[in-house]
Amino acid sequence: MSDLAYIPLTRLDGSPDSLSNYAGKVVLIVNVASKCGLTPQYEGLEALYRKHKDEGLVVLGFPANDFGAQEPGSNSEIADFCSVNYGVSFPMFAKADVTGPDKQPLYAALTAAEPTKQGNAEEWREKLRGYGMTPTEDPEVLWNFEKFLIGRHGQVAARFSPATTPDDLALVGAIEVELAKA
Repeated sequence: MSDLAYIPLTRLDGSPDSLSNYAGKVVLIVNVASKCGLTPQYEGLEALYRKHKDEGLVVLGFPANDFGAQEPGSNSEIADFCSVNYGVSFPMFAKADVTGPDKQPLYAALTAAEPTKQGNAEEWREKLRGYGMTPTEDPEVLWNFEKFLIGRHGQVAARFSPATTPDDLALVGAIEVELAKA
């Protein structure tokens, strides 16, 4: 297991956790937000989790309010929102920064391990500029719903742009490749 495994994490309910509790699993880490145009991706993430969890996939949601103040709620409000609106059953973690100088240690390690993302990141940056926003540059997380795929041995296997949907063939294919590994 890599050093990622031992970074302390906090679940939405305040309980401690770490990636070491998911050793041997394929982990999809996603920074999420409740009031984002991409929020409907929760539905696809839940479907992906339910489809592949028995094969060893776990989706982990990390709420962040870094982009357009699109996750303003408390941890309990986020938990209620995810449950009521999307039936989220995958593990969710306490709201924390995923970009900038105060980003949580997990995201500092993830972006260092995989500084660039697959998918249409440049197109997404241009879209954000069109809305008068200043997007981040690699290695920073670009926006809500960016995805990091961790293989069974704890190494970052891939990183996907926010616009990469949970049913995107590149993402699903990368997950299936990691699930097939012993």
